[in-house]
Amino acid sequence: MAIEARNKIGTSFNMSSMTDIVFLLLIFFMVTSTQIAPNGLQVTLPQSSSQVKLIPHVSVSIDANGRFAVNTTVVPFEEVENRLKQELAGQDEPAIVLRVDKDVPTGETVRIMEIANRNRWKFTLATKP
Repeated sequence: MAIEARNKIGTSFNMSSMTDIVFLLLIFFMVTSTQIAPNGLQVTLPQSSSQVKLIPHVSVSIDANGRFAVNTTVVPFEEVENRLKQELAGQDEPAIVLRVDKDVPTGETVRIMEIANRNRWKFTLATKP
């Protein structure tokens, strides 16, 4: 009397769990890539040996031609403070990263620093190592 096994082991491979993992990774990378703050203007940063890590909330860029950009939007200087107030509204510790071209006169940088001091915002000057 031959006894047969009722449950047969299948040799096929189910790909549905693998596709779930791929889609989860895709969503993860899409979400994390949008949190990288792109720069509005192309600037050549000055070099520095000291680096400070600050989580930037808003980036202010000044290029060699004297154009100002808040995050990715180019704005005239007269609108920079209002734009910064909009971007930093409701944040506990508002912070600005100044991305200033190395050929920009210091006076232009000081104008942005005065705005930050007047509104009690933290700021840091971006450099390249």
